[in-house]
Amino acid sequence: MSRKVRVTTLFVVLAVATVAVSLFSAGTGQFGIPIGDVAASLAHRAGLGPGITDPFAEGTLWQVRFPRVVLALLVGAVLGVSGALMQGVFGNPLAEPAVVGVSSGAAVGASLSIVSGATFLGAFTTPALGFTGGLVTTLGVYALARSRGRSEVVTLILTGVAVNAVASAVISFTLFAGDQAAREQIVFWQLGSLSSARWPYVVTLLPFAVAGIAVAVTLARRLDLLALGERPARHLGVNVEALRLTAIVAVALMVSAAVSYSGIIGFVGLIVPHAVRMLTGPGHRVLIPASLLAGALLLSAADLAARTLFDYADLPLGILTALVGGPFFFWLLLRTRRRSGGWA
Repeated sequence: MSRKVRVTTLFVVLAVATVAVSLFSAGTGQFGIPIGDVAASLAHRAGLGPGITDPFAEGTLWQVRFPRVVLALLVGAVLGVSGALMQGVFGNPLAEPAVVGVSSGAAVGASLSIVSGATFLGAFTTPALGFTGGLVTTLGVYALARSRGRSEVVTLILTGVAVNAVASAVISFTLFAGDQAAREQIVFWQLGSLSSARWPYVVTLLPFAVAGIAVAVTLARRLDLLALGERPARHLGVNVEALRLTAIVAVALMVSAAVSYSGIIGFVGLIVPHAVRMLTGPGHRVLIPASLLAGALLLSAADLAARTLFDYADLPLGILTALVGGPFFFWLLLRTRRRSGGWA
């Protein structure tokens, strides 16, 4: 099978599977709704059909199910694209957004909000502080890693490790200082969940996701050149420092906005781009949009499992992604060592 056919097939399969999982997820729950009714309700809102006659089903779909489905698609797409960007910038398939402290920074902001009981933005207070924490931490990592106007990959990684350690200590302190209700809320936030999804959250996240993904697409060609090495990329006209800064800022904005509503969801940014790269090759003009679809599909499927594996319970998403991502990461580490650090 030629690469063009393989890539086309992959995009078709991912797109069809994402739509199918989304429709099934919207209809599945304690109150089951047939997929035909889900599709009919969507068609009615688009002005293409009469819709469904059950007002309770209609309300369930548009007030509860669809916001959660759309938020899962957005968060998964953001994490997939961000992982592809980070792996391209760092030149390492083991890189992910958490490397630069965005998730731990968001967790610090959210934890401080929960412990302090701040409500100055109403229901948006914790997401807003989580977003601010993730953005400030990531930019802080980049600023600390700069030396003589440049940032080195190894320095960025080591700085990120140090900042993540400090953020972990701050989170531990908030767990110690908070009351029982605050501790439970912080722990649940750190495990990741989409149970609080609402349309205002979707609307707030959407512009950050669209802007970040658009930036990622525009960086694709330069990331391909960077894969040749920093020196060859500079000779080919790539401003490596500007490329690195642009990619890190895009990741910071996207992921900070995403995790401020979903909590920390690990491994998606790691396993999705690497799995896609194994099928499509390293070219970012294919890798980035394919990672978008694959991330959306993976998180939608994980959220569906989280809602349905146990009756009357909502399993944290971070548990499911860790159960899949942990063994995959271990396998990836061994495989990378055997290949002496080469790309898959």
